[in-house]
Amino acid sequence: MTTGTSEKILSCARALIVAGGYNGFSYADIAEVVGIRKASIHHHFPNKVDLVTALVIQHREATQSGLENLQRAVPDALEQLRAYVKHWESCIEDLSAPFCVCALLAGELPILPQEVAVEVRAYFHFLSGWMASVLRDGAQQGTIRLSNDAQAEAEVFMATVHGAMLSARAYGDVSVFAAIAGSQLARYRA
Repeated sequence: MTTGTSEKILSCARALIVAGGYNGFSYADIAEVVGIRKASIHHHFPNKVDLVTALVIQHREATQSGLENLQRAVPDALEQLRAYVKHWESCIEDLSAPFCVCALLAGELPILPQEVAVEVRAYFHFLSGWMASVLRDGAQQGTIRLSNDAQAEAEVFMATVHGAMLSARAYGDVSVFAAIAGSQLARYRA
């Protein structure tokens, strides 16, 4: 098996989690979609905990890399937040990532295996830390107005974005996401 097979397995697992949650899929489902035997999946990921843990780590690392690139490309803090929202709006609209896999898994924390739960929490700690640093930078730049300290505002922003994903899914309308997230961004404008 190649690394390409691992990526196909992870991609399929991501889609299945977004569609039905942690318990909404099995290795048989992945085998059918990817076109391999279950034993091949076990070769790459001995069990479901290993698979989902690897998926969450991959998601966090990709998010971290993307946000680092964003910060290099876009110096204005408010524009960084706007670009983050636009990224999710595009993903929801074209169905490439209609919901953050970590947000979905966070809703299932009470039933997740400990190894997966630890990585989901690590994702949220990373993301809120990034958001807090951007909000602090924006306040220093004079482009962002904060009502509370940056960390509290980061938690509000993160909850707003993930809640907007849920609302867009419930209504089947990406414009709901844009309206909710855009409203929060407008509150930050200095």
